[in-house]
Amino acid sequence: MRTKEKTWKRVQVHYAKAPQAPRGGSTCCDANYSEAELSEVPADSVMGLGSGNPVRHANLHPGEVVLDLGSGAGVDVYLAATRVGPDGKAIGIDMTPEMVQKAREIAEREGVMNVEFHEARIEDLPTEDSSVDVVVSNCVINLSPDKAAVFEETFRVLRPGGRLIISDIVQEHPLKGIEDDCGCVATAMVRADYLDTIRAAGFHNLEILEDKPWLWGPRGLDASAITLRAEKPR
Repeated sequence: MRTKEKTWKRVQVHYAKAPQAPRGGSTCCDANYSEAELSEVPADSVMGLGSGNPVRHANLHPGEVVLDLGSGAGVDVYLAATRVGPDGKAIGIDMTPEMVQKAREIAEREGVMNVEFHEARIEDLPTEDSSVDVVVSNCVINLSPDKAAVFEETFRVLRPGGRLIISDIVQEHPLKGIEDDCGCVATAMVRADYLDTIRAAGFHNLEILEDKPWLWGPRGLDASAITLRAEKPR
């Protein structure tokens, strides 16, 4: 059985290559963003690695603090930053040093002042209790070997009344024989277990906002791309 440390390492090694990989045009995941949204963010922050568009559903307001779990090169951080404005802040968390470095280089080059990027695991956030208004994530939690810890940490850092909006992959029934930890499906949870894990962390008012078959990667897998919203009680 693969340990959590081995899974983290495999994922980290896999995504360390992404910042240097050439983009061969658009990918299926780029379709989650409109042309208008793509025009608001640095082009090289878009890496085609998401399964949805959580920022679009976050109803962000000027002055809010947003935390992005598994921020990559920062596309959702930069999109959130445009919504919360100069009095707000968008913070990216990623465990891959190469991703964090690229995101920071983009911020410095573009002169974006209301963003931060930190290297850390999403299961152990370097964030103070009750300090964030909104947590978003885009096709990352499925890769975590300890999803309960992710949602417990998310609950901890959100302010009372804070919102969780995530796009992710879920299995519709237990899928066996998938060995690739980095293909979004292998380490995804069964839908019912995933939603129960969010509720067990303390969230309520859970609502599925988008629900569609996941058609990327190996065909014939019974998996879905969902976007959901939940709240921390006041």
